[in-house]
Amino acid sequence: MRLKHLGERRVVSRIRRAFGAKRAGVLIGIGDDAALVRGPARLLLTTDILVEDEDFRRDDHPPRLLGRKALNVNLSDIAAMGGRPLHALVGLALPGDIEETWLRRFMAGLGSAAREAGVSLVGGDLSQADKIMIAVTVTGEAKALVKRTGARPGDAVYVSGTLGDAAGGLRLLEKGAIKGVAKPVRPLVAAFLDPAPRLKLGALLAGRNLASAMIDLSDGLSVDLAHICEESRVGAEVEAARIPISAALAHFARNPLEMALNGGEDYELLFTVRPSKAAAVEALAPEYRLTRIGRIRPGRTVYLIAAGGEKKKPLQARGFEHFMT
Repeated sequence: MRLKHLGERRVVSRIRRAFGAKRAGVLIGIGDDAALVRGPARLLLTTDILVEDEDFRRDDHPPRLLGRKALNVNLSDIAAMGGRPLHALVGLALPGDIEETWLRRFMAGLGSAAREAGVSLVGGDLSQADKIMIAVTVTGEAKALVKRTGARPGDAVYVSGTLGDAAGGLRLLEKGAIKGVAKPVRPLVAAFLDPAPRLKLGALLAGRNLASAMIDLSDGLSVDLAHICEESRVGAEVEAARIPISAALAHFARNPLEMALNGGEDYELLFTVRPSKAAAVEALAPEYRLTRIGRIRPGRTVYLIAAGGEKKKPLQARGFEHFMT
């Protein structure tokens, strides 16, 4: 049945049934004008919007995975602050001709991501639009907070995971060859469609006071490292040879380094570490796939050092930015 045949009240009723169970600390959930929760004195708050044909294409993104991604990109922001997520509110604007099964699968995906992270869906809003628009807001808490402003000259620069995979997956989807994607590059598509927030790592780095500054890699290494440097009023050097690139991306891309630098949507963590804490971080590297890629330096410029270490040039921020043509 299409949503236009159900009506708003029945659509909301179906969403409410899917997320009806309350968790401890939720005093009033879905069904009132506002949610009422019992929480810490200091709350982390983050929100993100996904717009059809701008951030995703309906034909390429299965609704269950889109539901997971809609929540997980917000959870990645909480991870970057070293926090623990608590609650989520979801705003949906949907075309009336969408089938009810699409909504059910979307909410199932969002629900699975919420359960994995221990998040309660406590409310939201629903409207009709020509294209799908998804706005998710997440609250969280952080006993030990990591901001973007703590990097200092001499700090090491680390990343988790591999970079550029999501950009490779998006490129494959844009080519329209999703059903025939060869096995060696399937992880790229998965990286774009179903990213995983690094909540455990973020909380660990914050709780042990290992990260001096941190950000999640949503817009690309070149942009997000520039954000840390701008907020901390420092520069940086990144070694091209150290940037972690997966076998799948190396197999697929003609220039995997460019995707790793500028691709975006990896949702890995980029963080800086004081020299006195480097050994402790290196001990975590095998389990959390951490790689030291450079260092913070005086000044305000970010440099890329070419493989071999002979040449360096300013690293231009060429990752994703809205309203840039």
